[in-house]
Order: sequence, then structure tokens, then C-alpha cells
Amino acid sequence: MRKSLALALLLALSLNVTQAAEPLRVVTSFSILADMAKQVGGEQVDVTSLVAPNSDIHAFSPSPTQARSLGQADILIFNGLQLEGWLKRLIDASDYAGVRVTASDGITPLVSDGHASGASEDEHEDGHDHGHGEADPHAWLDVARAQQYVVNIREGLIEADPSNAARYRDNAERYLEQLEELDQDIRASMAAIPEAQRVVVTGHQAFGYFADAYHVRFLSPAGLSTAAAPSAADMARLIDVIRDNQVPALFLENNANPGIIEQLAEETGLPIAGTLYSGALASDGEASTYVGMMRHNATLLSKGLTTNAD
Repeated sequence: MRKSLALALLLALSLNVTQAAEPLRVVTSFSILADMAKQVGGEQVDVTSLVAPNSDIHAFSPSPTQARSLGQADILIFNGLQLEGWLKRLIDASDYAGVRVTASDGITPLVSDGHASGASEDEHEDGHDHGHGEADPHAWLDVARAQQYVVNIREGLIEADPSNAARYRDNAERYLEQLEELDQDIRASMAAIPEAQRVVVTGHQAFGYFADAYHVRFLSPAGLSTAAAPSAADMARLIDVIRDNQVPALFLENNANPGIIEQLAEETGLPIAGTLYSGALASDGEASTYVGMMRHNATLLSKGLTTNAD
């Protein structure tokens, strides 16, 4: 009898420990937010990204399986700024009722007309538009603004799981220090490039915040979405701008159509310096974390804009 009672007590304790150790179920809209959530959440979270690494959030269509996954989540983290046009339908389909975190809350967005940049030099400054158009959602590409993402994620995790608040605060503090160092390193790296050479051509208009923060001019024949198709006139004007500015190299993006840049390379004779990461992490390697992605981008830009310059 006593032995049976002891076993029952051990079983009950074991079940309680298992329940207490069950991680917080976190769903994020895309891979960059997933990494941020992991950095802040640590061992207390189980993170699922709706849009996988190396995948295009602009072209994403959620599946029934993902709707079920969201319906079982404790917290949903998404970018906002109209990046996830499909999200409301997914929330409605999943009957999600947990905590919601808009990672970009508190950030004043840059505004773009959504059309090709580089159409004329007078229309653009520092690589992004200042017209009255749509908000540029790619705020994470400025590390200082990304720190606000981390603060918002930290507060969301604490709301969903207050018992682990101290751990989330400690993890966030360490991560914010890491991001502050990253921001300073990128500033120094870009400042070391002669200003006239800080002109970058990419497949779509994603790098406005990077341009704003680090004083690099970005040109693109397409708009904010990777689904945008540049016209022949846009391409022709951009080729003229590339030649007028003596752009030293072109850059691919991991989640944008390479055909646009390949066509520009053929038309201009410029080399393709490598692949930048804008809206999705790599599935492995250096760019599989946000910090690694940003360091990869800065290193590639520095090399591409100096090695290939006249």
C-alpha cells in the first residue's frame, strides 16, 4: 500500500514538473522574428515560423496545417506595417485567441511610393522615397529599429508567460547589448566606404531603413514587394542611373527574383557581388540568425562596393 502510494506521488510530481516545463508556444510570421523570439525566449519558448527561411513573405499563402498551428499557440508575433496581408484571414480561420505582438510598434515608418527607385535621381534621397505612399515594412534592416522589435517581443512574452518575466528580461538585455554592438560595427563598416561608392542595386526596394541608418544609397527597378514587375522603361532608366553613378557591382537577394539583377548584369557588364538577405534568414550558415544576416550583408556590401570599384 505504502509502495503504491509512493509511486502515485512520484508520478504526480513528475507530471507537475512536465507541465511546468512545457515551453510557451510561439508563432511568428517569418524567420527573422522567429530568431528574435528565440533569443529573448530562450529555453522557455517553442517557436514556429509561418514563412520558412529563404522563403518570400510577399508570396506566402498559409495552409490549413499552419492555421491549426496558430490556433494552438500562446503568442503570435508579426511585423505589422501591412507586411502580412494574409494574416487577418489566417487568424479568423484559426480562431486564435492568444497574445498578439506587433513587432514594429513604436517605430515611425519610412514611406515609399511603392514604385521603382532610381527612376530619377531627383526623386530619391538615401535610397528611399519621401512621398505620400505606403509604409515601408522592412524596419528590421536598421539594427537600431530592430532593438524596438526586441523590446516589443520581450513585453509580449512577459504578458503571455509572466512567471518567466525575469528570464525574458535578462535574455532581452543581453540581446540588446549584442545588437548595439552590431549597429556600431555596421556604421563603421559603411562609413569606411567612400561616399561616392555607396550605391547599391538590388532586386526589390527592401533596404530603405538600412539606407536611412547607414547612409548607403539603394536603387531597384522594382517596388516594395518582390512580386512587383519592373517595366522596360524602369529598367532603362535604372541602367542610365547605374552608368551615371558608376555603380561598381550588383547584388542578388535571397528571396527576390534573380532574373532582374541577372538582366541588369548582362546589360551593364557589372559583376554580381553576391546575395544579400532582406526578408528571410538562410536555412543554415552565418545568415541563419538575424545578427549573422546583418553582419553578412555589411561584409558583402563593403567588399562588393570597394573591390569592384574603379
